[in-house]
Amino acid sequence: MSTKKLLLVDDEEGIRRFLGLTLMDLGYEVETAENGESALKAIPEISPSIILTDIKMPRMDGIELLKAVKADYPHIEVIMLTGHGDIDLAIESLKFDAADFITKPIDDEVLEISLGRVMEKIELKDKLREHTENLERLVEEKTQRIIELERQNAACQVVEGLSEALSSAAHEVETGSGLFNELPCLVSIHNRYLEIVAANELLKERLGDVVGKNSFDIYSDRETPGNACPVQLTFDTGKGQRSKETFIGKEGEEIPVTVYTAPIPNKNGEIELVLDISVDMTELKRLNDELLETQYKFQRLFDEAPCYISVQNRDFTIAEVNRRFKEDFAEHLGAPCYASYKHRERPCDECPVQRTFQDGESHQTETVVTTQNGEQKNMLVWSAPLRNAYGEIKQVMEMSTDITEIRRLQDHLTSLGFMLGSMSHGVKGMLTALDGGIYRLESGLRKNDQERVTEAAAVLKNVVGRVKKMVLDILYYAKSREIEVETVSAAHFLRDTAALIVPKAAAANVQYSVDIPEDLGNIDVDSSSMSAAIVNFLENGVDACSPNQPDRKYKIDVSARDLGDKIELAISDNGAGMDRETKEKIFTLFFSSKGKRGTGIGLFISNQTIEQHGGRIQVESEPQQGTTFTIMLPRKVEKKKAQQSIPCS
Repeated sequence: MSTKKLLLVDDEEGIRRFLGLTLMDLGYEVETAENGESALKAIPEISPSIILTDIKMPRMDGIELLKAVKADYPHIEVIMLTGHGDIDLAIESLKFDAADFITKPIDDEVLEISLGRVMEKIELKDKLREHTENLERLVEEKTQRIIELERQNAACQVVEGLSEALSSAAHEVETGSGLFNELPCLVSIHNRYLEIVAANELLKERLGDVVGKNSFDIYSDRETPGNACPVQLTFDTGKGQRSKETFIGKEGEEIPVTVYTAPIPNKNGEIELVLDISVDMTELKRLNDELLETQYKFQRLFDEAPCYISVQNRDFTIAEVNRRFKEDFAEHLGAPCYASYKHRERPCDECPVQRTFQDGESHQTETVVTTQNGEQKNMLVWSAPLRNAYGEIKQVMEMSTDITEIRRLQDHLTSLGFMLGSMSHGVKGMLTALDGGIYRLESGLRKNDQERVTEAAAVLKNVVGRVKKMVLDILYYAKSREIEVETVSAAHFLRDTAALIVPKAAAANVQYSVDIPEDLGNIDVDSSSMSAAIVNFLENGVDACSPNQPDRKYKIDVSARDLGDKIELAISDNGAGMDRETKEKIFTLFFSSKGKRGTGIGLFISNQTIEQHGGRIQVESEPQQGTTFTIMLPRKVEKKKAQQSIPCS
């Protein structure tokens, strides 16, 4: 910061101009401001050493500016400019740490003297700050030097103590007494000629009488000094060594050990002896082999378990999975379970893993998952806590058993009863609607009200259609039947089927377009079952559009095209759409995205019918964007397919 930089603040432009010229003649870099607010905004950019300000100014006077400057920039000196009538204000400004005040009209000599005193004050403050900083640096340097000397002194004391301890240890080994004979370690002392000069009782017991032998003789893979043993390396480098070695026992057996060596200096600091402390690793190796074998057994058990197993952290990320999980699902270690396994964007409702983390108990639930090959499976899921040595739950293991076949058998025996029970309220509602429609019809006939008769007929027609659909669903589900295929015109069959939904689409104010070319050729189908299956998809499209946004234009597009030995039928809507989890479960028995308005049978039966014809369905859907069902039907149905009956599950 330049000490000659000055900010002149005055609301009169003439004073700023002429006084500014005077200040520049005195050698100052001058910036100006028309009031206190402008001056405060300019200070960060200008960084002045001195502010020369008038006392009386509009918006913010000189006293307010002085207070603000001293609050935020105490190092800046402020000189006040005042008229003869403002002497009291000028004196008051000194209480707020103003450097000086000058009365108007301003005398150049007085101005120069005042600025000179302020400059001396600034220079004195700078020198004092520099001296303080130098003094602090000097104190820091001296302090660090003292600390370093204390560290060196402490290190010397540690080295001396360690040397004495090692010498004492060597003496204990040589005399066969003391701590080293009590340690469960192999202890020996070696001289600089690489000779064993002393050994404790345990080493003699395991290796025999080795005193007087060469240091390298006790190793199984070292026969000459050329192949340096840890003792020789210690003499060569002056540093202790640590390595895994193999000793030769007195019966010729190999003893795995971990060797630790330490130099023992004499009074002159020269290495005189080396202390060798070796830990027998035989038992540890046996325990390690047993541990590896146990780990291998548990890993095989983990991988061969007839279920899917995953280990999850508190944030639901997958830490480990078994082989069966890897085969049927993308592994995704580190990814959330609900994303990689359940294809969800958030944790499942009533998640057993979450509940186990909360209460430490095992929990179970049942769900449907989709493998990476697109196969849907019913899963019975169990959770179990994994605790550490302190009993804290660190992870949770989730075990999922495939119960798809069990569910199919159970469905064959019991699902019809559950279905009829769940439909009872629906049937009751339809009967009530029929009763109401008949009443309105009778009332219209009695009063000869044609409009009322027409409305009643429409209600009855709608309810009868619903009853018919429900009865057909029940029959298809409850009774195994073989499809009876016939060769029909594909274009006529698909157009007639698409026409069945026109009234419902019109009533729901849904735009309905059909693009089925005439030259599609022939196709083998069971007309009644396939028509019902396609109508299910069309009605679902209308339902997806109807309850959504009234101000939005909804539409359903039906199209077909010739693919040679196959015919492709596409049914698209721009309705509610589905998330991934719903999309993967729509062909599951009793699953419905319509709540109480759906039975969960229609699409299940439709899928079974199309598969029975040798066809397949592809579903593309996005929430609030719509859904497209693409149905691929072969022109010819294989005989074995036609003989299959529609399964119950």
